[in-house]
Amino acid sequence: MSPRAACRLEALGFEAVYDYTAGIADWIAAGLSVEGTEDPGLRVADATRPDIPTVKPHETLGTARQRAGEAGWNEALVVDCEGVVVGRLRGSGWDADDQLTVDTVMELGPTTVRPDGPLHNLVERMDERSTKLVVVSDPQGHLVGVVVAADARRLASGEPPERVWRDCDGCPGRWRPTS
Repeated sequence: MSPRAACRLEALGFEAVYDYTAGIADWIAAGLSVEGTEDPGLRVADATRPDIPTVKPHETLGTARQRAGEAGWNEALVVDCEGVVVGRLRGSGWDADDQLTVDTVMELGPTTVRPDGPLHNLVERMDERSTKLVVVSDPQGHLVGVVVAADARRLASGEPPERVWRDCDGCPGRWRPTS
């Protein structure tokens, strides 16, 4: 709400008035409820898979490799003690010695998107850039999951979610805030 609107509400006698300075986009991206009748269509959250393996920066590459392999992924995300995305393991990062710590071989600060964005726009960007996977985080950088291009493309084209997610334990990836 704008400072002007907050002031006006206080002048009208409302006592619990807050000026949320981060804005409505941040509010929605945090998974907080909004009112209205506009149908937002498919959102990034609708295609977000929560099942990508994670590791801590101090863990060994061997541990990360084992965790990713057991989960059937060739990537892993590096999160700090609060679940904030700090890195990504993929490609040549896996070629290093198993005894090295993840923080010495990870890609720093991977690009992330928010769960409230329109899915169709993300699919277009992923197709233009030949991107196979995008990291999804909340406004504070906490990991929500990942969007796999093939899954997102199928959902955006209208394929029923139960067909898209039939092989994904724990999906469809609908994001719900934790509190």
